[in-house]
Amino acid sequence: MNAVQFSQTGGPEVLEIVDIDRPEPAAGQVRIRVAASAYNAADGGMRAGFLPIPVELPHVPGYDVSGHVDAVGPGVRDLAVGDAVIALLPMEHDGGAAEFVLAPADAVVAAPTNVPLADAAALPSVALTAWQALFDDGRLEPGQRVLIVGAGGVVGKYAVQLAKRADIHVIATASPRSVDAVRAAGADQIIDHTTTDVLGAIDGRVDVLLNLAPIEPELFVAYVGAVADGGAVVSTTAFMATPSDEARGVRAATVFVRRDSDRLAELVRLVDEGALSVEVTRRIPLAELPALHAEAAESGIAGKVIVLP
Repeated sequence: MNAVQFSQTGGPEVLEIVDIDRPEPAAGQVRIRVAASAYNAADGGMRAGFLPIPVELPHVPGYDVSGHVDAVGPGVRDLAVGDAVIALLPMEHDGGAAEFVLAPADAVVAAPTNVPLADAAALPSVALTAWQALFDDGRLEPGQRVLIVGAGGVVGKYAVQLAKRADIHVIATASPRSVDAVRAAGADQIIDHTTTDVLGAIDGRVDVLLNLAPIEPELFVAYVGAVADGGAVVSTTAFMATPSDEARGVRAATVFVRRDSDRLAELVRLVDEGALSVEVTRRIPLAELPALHAEAAESGIAGKVIVLP
């Protein structure tokens, strides 16, 4: 089968298009015929070797995947050949940048039915990150307030949608290019951080500060002043420390997405109900994945890109 693979960590040039054996599912696994995988920044971090995830080499990237179950291993009861599914795969094992991929059966859930199956690969890790940041780590409750810094990114727009659905007041920062999208996601107040003092624009404190942007550490610390006593600072920027304010009981949490099939199934349900929109910005063939890694390393990737085998 065709796959993109790297045998050593390094720059985008370590990625190769290869022909490897189709994997066979072991006990508790299914094989998925891939409809699409999704590119995430962490894919670049693992390829470059600076994320502390012990990937097995050679490694196929792409831990978000959608497709059809193609074979089931011993002991799998709830999935059958032909099922349309999505999964957040274990990051240390081979991913979905291939024609087929193995997945633990307990990581696989039924795909949404009201978006194309390939596009559904864009959902798992980013939507789970948003949910876990808001509700598991942030512990937000209905009627509370959240400040989302960097709401114009993919995780940010999921976070806005999920927070509004939970009856949370959303204050969001965004650049001019993403203001309209953040407004469409449902934010109550949008602050253009390129022209406006964020702290000065907030009327009262928030219960949770969710940072999704690579802001300067000094600015991050300053933003903690917007959090009410006993609140929380949650961040997805694992490359820098998440600040707290222990004197006021403001705790800190850094989010790195965790597999949760029950929650992923709930997110699928929200997509099917029309309560959550799946964002796909670009669709590229598998052969262009090395070039996408190079683009990401050079200038970053805006929006969500899925990869078609």
